[in-house]
Amino acid sequence: MKRLENKVAIITGAANGQGKAEAILFTQHGANVVITDIDEESLTKTAKEISDLGGTVLAIKHNVSTEEDWKNVIELTIKEFGKLDILINNAGILLRNSLEDTTLDEFEKIQAVNTRGTFLGMKHAAALMKESGGGSIINISSIYGLVGSKGSIAYHSSKGAIRLMTKAAAIDLSKNYIRVNSIHPGVIETAMSNEIVKNGVHPLKVYVPWPELGQPEDIANGALYLASDESKYVTGSELVIDGGYSAQ
Repeated sequence: MKRLENKVAIITGAANGQGKAEAILFTQHGANVVITDIDEESLTKTAKEISDLGGTVLAIKHNVSTEEDWKNVIELTIKEFGKLDILINNAGILLRNSLEDTTLDEFEKIQAVNTRGTFLGMKHAAALMKESGGGSIINISSIYGLVGSKGSIAYHSSKGAIRLMTKAAAIDLSKNYIRVNSIHPGVIETAMSNEIVKNGVHPLKVYVPWPELGQPEDIANGALYLASDESKYVTGSELVIDGGYSAQ
């Protein structure tokens, strides 16, 4: 059964990793996808891969921290598909610096992409979803939006903000049948996460109770549930997919 038949989804940060996995899975379940990323070369390759699999895809170069880029994405989505049912705010960047080592410019760069980008996505998608009679917004936060760690204070700040913006937006938009939920991935094997791998070992693996690290498809499967009508009474919630990391 195709769980997203005839739905239209915008997925940011979809050139690689979790966003790419979400886009492929969504097309397999009948969705038309608009994939966006600042990495135009990789985005083009992902779009071709989706097309070769028989999916319907529109690829747009997109800086999520810029409102003009968001307006362009929404305009092109309307032009191509005429509606919007799903938004996944997946795009994000990571900085692994402690409080004392983080400069103001670094802090603000993280907020611009992760926090402002999510805010702008929700704001502009909601206006279009209202016209479509409802929809589902899925914000990719992190376990670092739930718990603290050494280093990465700017990243923690942005992901915690995403968590609470999700809840506030869920309350604002419920009357319009727009659901807003957050996903909190743990240690997922993506290019961004694997930057700190040394000698083939991920240093955070020791903190994960599950025998294996997560894969992008694990997050995509959670997003599929939240995007589908199966979760029609789920809003303002946190879906934690972390192999037990935050259970400790």
